[in-house]
Amino acid sequence: MRDAFIRALTELAPEHPELLLLTGDLGFGVLNEFVARFPRQFLNVGVAEQNMSGLAAGLAIEGHTVFTYSIGNFPTLRCLEQIRNDICYHGANVKIVCVGGGMSYGAVGMSHHATEDLAILRSLPSMLVLSPCDVWEAAEAGRYLVSHRGPAYIRLDKSAAPTTELTGEVFLPGRIRTVREGSDATIAATGGVLAEALVAADILAEQGICCRILSVHTIKPIDVGVLVAAACETSGIVCVEEHAVDAGLGSAIAEALMEAGAFPGFFVRMGLRNTFSSEVGSQKYLRQVYSLDATTIVRTVIAKVGVPSLV
Repeated sequence: MRDAFIRALTELAPEHPELLLLTGDLGFGVLNEFVARFPRQFLNVGVAEQNMSGLAAGLAIEGHTVFTYSIGNFPTLRCLEQIRNDICYHGANVKIVCVGGGMSYGAVGMSHHATEDLAILRSLPSMLVLSPCDVWEAAEAGRYLVSHRGPAYIRLDKSAAPTTELTGEVFLPGRIRTVREGSDATIAATGGVLAEALVAADILAEQGICCRILSVHTIKPIDVGVLVAAACETSGIVCVEEHAVDAGLGSAIAEALMEAGAFPGFFVRMGLRNTFSSEVGSQKYLRQVYSLDATTIVRTVIAKVGVPSLV
């Protein structure tokens, strides 16, 4: 996802001299081409994310479109006060880029994981919150953010679902993508963990359970219409996120459905429950440890809908 996103910025930079990319002393391998071609549109601020965010706000107020770039929770939690007071309060045209969302940096422990970011960033006024699920969505989100005005956050996973783009499809921020049709249950996922949802759907299909799969690449604003349709047309909804269940994707969906008066037959949130991702290992391993793998999704859906009779 990271590479696709940076390629999109690199393609658009010549057309947008106002575009600036700031990094907190990270990403040199992937940013080399951008730096070589557009040295006046790049700045390494050093290991100083709070300063980077304040500087980005000032540059944006002067007319620039500014991207701040760092890994895990560094570009968000470490500088939350600057994001709130300097960027959001002033409606500054700053795009915060998190590389390695969720438990992508599994081997270096919870200090490098981003598992509360969606909850915190979506609570800030005027903040657009994007969480692409595949490489196509990541690239298209990058292109969109160059022209979008105002604060935005994009969470890029190290993993990615297989490309789900349809021929001629247009990426629409705020519009949930139905990447697989089904009527027995809905599985809504955000980020690279959509890959686990798709594998689960294949396994469930073999058992006669047809699941609707939703790629929720935009957390704020949330697409109420698609969610209401899922609540009314399928037996229930399972939300899957590599994030705390508190105030994350599942909470955003629940809020939208309750306010719309749509009540699914069942509703399950799959994510971290009142715990840090304190285990150490690969992202795949941690998904198994914290019950976010395809096998657990399958068990969760079957527990709610059962297995169709073969008679």
